[in-house]
Amino acid sequence: MKNLVFILTVTLSTIVYSQIHDPVKWQTNVNKISDTEAVLIATAKIEAGWHLYSQSVPDNGPIPTSFTFEGNSYYLKKGNTKEGAGHTVNDPVFEMVIKFFDKEAQFKQRVKLKNNESFDIKAVVEFMVCNDTQCLAPKEVDLVFKIK
Repeated sequence: MKNLVFILTVTLSTIVYSQIHDPVKWQTNVNKISDTEAVLIATAKIEAGWHLYSQSVPDNGPIPTSFTFEGNSYYLKKGNTKEGAGHTVNDPVFEMVIKFFDKEAQFKQRVKLKNNESFDIKAVVEFMVCNDTQCLAPKEVDLVFKIK
């Protein structure tokens, strides 16, 4: 009986400890500017205590946030993906000045639409998050922007 209780306790502890952290949730939105232009908006909702890093990070720092848009014949990207202000700090862990986001981050990509049909623009965002005690491995998330 004691062995059974011990095994159950160890198993439960392992399950609870090994739960995967997922501190960032992504949402997409499209702001249609005209019949031929739109802005794709990717919003990251970040759990308290975690930091999502900028698209521009110095060498030997954390993995920067990056977007890869799947091309198709319905649109063209205009310029690079823009990001909000965020916070720029002298990070003691990475020993460098780094820009990061907490709570929420917005990234905007302007596109030129080639027709008036409804279609989806698919993208992948790669990012890394850290808190005061740990950094999680870089993660990729699929995004879909619905053009109507």
